[in-house]
Amino acid sequence: MPKFTYKAKKNPRKIVEGTIPADNRNSAIQKLSGMGLFVISIDEYAMSKSTPGKARGLFRARVSLKDVTNFTRQLSDLLESGLAIVKALDILRGQTENRKLKEIISDIRDSCMDGNPLSSALERHPGVFSNLFVNMVRSGETGGTIEDVFRRLSEFSDKQLEIRTKVRSALAYPILMAIVGGATIVVLFTFVIPRMMGMFGDLGQNLPLPTLILIGINTFLRKYWWLIASAILTLVFFVSRAYKSREGRLVIDKYKLNMPIFGSLIKKIEIARFARTLATLLSNGVPVLSSLSIVAETANNSVIKEEIAKAASSVREGSNIAGSLSGSAHFPPVVTNMIAVGEEGGHVEKALFKVAATFERETDSAIKIMLSLLEPVLILVLGVIVGFIVIAMLLPIFEINFLAK
Repeated sequence: MPKFTYKAKKNPRKIVEGTIPADNRNSAIQKLSGMGLFVISIDEYAMSKSTPGKARGLFRARVSLKDVTNFTRQLSDLLESGLAIVKALDILRGQTENRKLKEIISDIRDSCMDGNPLSSALERHPGVFSNLFVNMVRSGETGGTIEDVFRRLSEFSDKQLEIRTKVRSALAYPILMAIVGGATIVVLFTFVIPRMMGMFGDLGQNLPLPTLILIGINTFLRKYWWLIASAILTLVFFVSRAYKSREGRLVIDKYKLNMPIFGSLIKKIEIARFARTLATLLSNGVPVLSSLSIVAETANNSVIKEEIAKAASSVREGSNIAGSLSGSAHFPPVVTNMIAVGEEGGHVEKALFKVAATFERETDSAIKIMLSLLEPVLILVLGVIVGFIVIAMLLPIFEINFLAK
C-alpha cells in the first residue's frame, strides 16, 4: 500500500508531520480528517528519498561505529528519562550531525509512527544496525525492558569502540613512520641518487662495491618499475578476489591466525568479542541457538566464524556451549572451562563476561607488546636502508678526498 507524508494542523497552535498508508491521496486526506487533523500539505512517500543506504554519488555519507555508539547511548539516556520512542527519535534527529544517520533516524521515526515496532524499523537498515542490535531490541520489546536493552547495547558498543580505537591508536605511529621512511627512500632514489650517479660518471674512477650495488638497484628500479608495480597490483587483485570466495577467505584468515604476534592478537580480539556478544545476548533473554548464530555473523575472522557455526550445530543436537567449543583449535581450554563452570552453576552470562574481561585485558597487553616490538624493528629496518644509501653515496667522495691528500 502506498504511503503519504503529510503536514497538518492538530489545533490552531500545533502543526504535526508524519506518514500514513492509504490507497490514494484522497483516501489519505479522509483518514487524516477522521483523526481530527486539518491537512496543510500531502505528498506520496518516496522511498528513494527516505530510505538511506542507496548511492548518492562517489562521496556519499557513511555511518561509522562511533555514530551508532553515540546514537545508542543518547537513545538509552532519553528512554530512561521517560520519553516515548518517537519523541526521543525526534530529539536525536534534530541533534545528529551525520546526514545519512539523520535520514535513517527520520525513517525509523516514521515507521514507528505508522505503528511498526522499533525492531522492525531498525531492521530496514542492515548496513547500520546488526542482527545483534535488532534481536536485542526485539527481545526487549517482548519483555517490556527496552530501556535496559539500550543501556546494555550502549555499554556493548562502547566496549567494541574502545577495542577498535586501541588497535588503531597502536598502529598509527608505526604506520606514520613507515610512510615517512618510505617517502624518504623514494625521494633519494628519484632525485638524489641519479644526480650523484652523473657526478660519479664524470669523475671516471672506480667506485666502491656499496656504490655499485646502489647504482644497480637504482637502474633496475628506473627501468623495471612498471614490472614491479604490475606484480604488486596483480597480487592485490588475486588476493582480494580470493578473499571474496569462502575457500579463499578461510585460507587467508587461517594464515592470519598463524602469524607471529599478530595472529595471537587477532585471536584474543575475536574471543573477547565472541564472549561479550554472547553474554550480552543471553543476559537479554535471546535463546542460545539464535545467540550463537548472531555471534557467528559478528566474527571478522572466517575460521572463528566457522567454529562458532559448528558449535551452534552441536548445541542444536543437544550439546552445551562448553562441550561444543571444546574441540576447537582456537578457543583455549581456559575459555571452555570457565563457560563449563558457568553452565553448571546456572550463570553462564557472568562466566562469559569474565572471559570477555580477561581477554580484553590480554588484548591490551598484546597491543603494548606488539607496539614495543614493532617500533624498534621498523626504526632498525629504515635506519639500515637509509644508512646504506648514505654510506654508498659518501664513500666515493671520501676516496676522492683521500686521493687528493
